[in-house]
Amino acid sequence: MTAPAEPAPAPAPGAVPGPASAAGRRVLVVDDEEPLARLVRTYLERDGFEVALAFDGPSGLEAARELRPDVVVLDLGLPGLDGLEVCRRLRTFSDCYVVMLTARGEEVDKLVGLSVGADDYVTKPFSPRELVARVAVMLRRPRAGSVAPAGHPGPDSGGGGSRLVVGALVVDLDARDVEVDGSAVELTRTEFDLLAALAARPRTAFGRRQLIEAVWGQEWVGDEHLVDVHVGHLRRKLGDDVGAARFIRTLRGIGYRMGDG
Repeated sequence: MTAPAEPAPAPAPGAVPGPASAAGRRVLVVDDEEPLARLVRTYLERDGFEVALAFDGPSGLEAARELRPDVVVLDLGLPGLDGLEVCRRLRTFSDCYVVMLTARGEEVDKLVGLSVGADDYVTKPFSPRELVARVAVMLRRPRAGSVAPAGHPGPDSGGGGSRLVVGALVVDLDARDVEVDGSAVELTRTEFDLLAALAARPRTAFGRRQLIEAVWGQEWVGDEHLVDVHVGHLRRKLGDDVGAARFIRTLRGIGYRMGDG
């Protein structure tokens, strides 16, 4: 017998809640194109998600604080606060997944969106079914603790494979904490999962597709250069130098692998 889902929380000011679902997964859609936002909500609710809507940047931030969504679908061009600023502020209190929507074709917009903490992006116009599929795949992503095969917890695992240690880098899979030289490093969910995938098999060279499957899942479809952007963010946060990388090395023509720390 399936346990009943917890009731949906009260909507934040400016948010329009959807009905509760058995899935118990919350998605916040922030887009000033109300017909499109409502259409996306309809498709998400058909798949069993709890959905709330907000139509400007400030309302979207308030809704995210109140509703604590698992995923935020966030338009880049919003009134009040644009999507980039909303994402920056969202990352100060939430590690939810963020899918950025952009009507622009320029690659720089996608890269800037990812640089402020978005996990994925979809370019308008898009199919609502495609967006729902992206959200569903994102929530089925394997968590960092499952990336290492049995018997390969990583070097100096610290017991039970819950801690991966590579030189000065410590990745705690259970607590989802990262330290470099004894100092805490704040990562997004995607950055953490990517680092854990690499650190769990430090002697393995990963191609982009291998990392996509380890972090985003086998069903993910999109531009695999997304990996390069997130690796760049990781290096910056870890204080890594591309020319003499301690932690993440680029293997020309292949992909990435861990350094010796």
